Amino acid sequence: MAALSARGTRIILPLLGARALHRTQGNPAARVAVVLSGCGVYDGTEIHEASAILVHLSRAGAQVKMFAPDIPQMHVIDHSKGEPVSESRNVLAESARIARGDVAALSQLNAQDHDAVIFPGGFGAAKNLSSFAVDGESCRVHDDVQRVIKEFNKSKKPIGLCCIAPVLAARVLPGVEVTVGQEDEQGGKWPYAGTTKAIQALGGKHCAKEVHEVHVDRTSRVVTTPAFMAHAPLHNIFDGIGAMVSAVIKLTGK
Repeated sequence: MAALSARGTRIILPLLGARALHRTQGNPAARVAVVLSGCGVYDGTEIHEASAILVHLSRAGAQVKMFAPDIPQMHVIDHSKGEPVSESRNVLAESARIARGDVAALSQLNAQDHDAVIFPGGFGAAKNLSSFAVDGESCRVHDDVQRVIKEFNKSKKPIGLCCIAPVLAARVLPGVEVTVGQEDEQGGKWPYAGTTKAIQALGGKHCAKEVHEVHVDRTSRVVTTPAFMAHAPLHNIFDGIGAMVSAVIKLTGK
């Protein structure tokens, strides 16, 4: 890949492909699909969560493939101000920033090709993968997201979700057990505690957990952890996501 240095001199940069970054040499422990929803907490995938998931999957020796819907974002947020801006972006193109270019359209994701699927959080899960941010308990889930969750569930293959993403499972799988953390705000530590009531209204069962913990619904084979639903140190969130990934991998039997 050609590029210009700060002085305008033409230099050659090696193409550090995402294929090399997200593929473990030798026999993979599991083939895991990761579904992204853009790039950036307020209008797409929470980047720290996605990165933590990829690091823990790499340590587990997993073979990873990333997917995202090829659709316009609900809107675009200026993350320095927390305000919408008048421009349009594509969820797949934005997700490619996290995937280092190695991302496929969600329509291409089939459960038969993977042992598990994981959904990071970020408001993109509630804005682009579903309409939860606008419609709450009456939300609809993107057709391919719904198809993927149902396919993995029917195949008895594990589904991991963190942060706000568990609402997707609650909407699609009646009676599923999930966690988004604690059920009251506790002085502002859990600012999105009200989501627990929405999960119950969607037909799911909420199980209160701390940020470093996970809940495993062994019947539905769904694993969830609160992540950034709490105001907590980043390392605690990282550990919770690691526990989620470990539980998902364990459920694959690989």
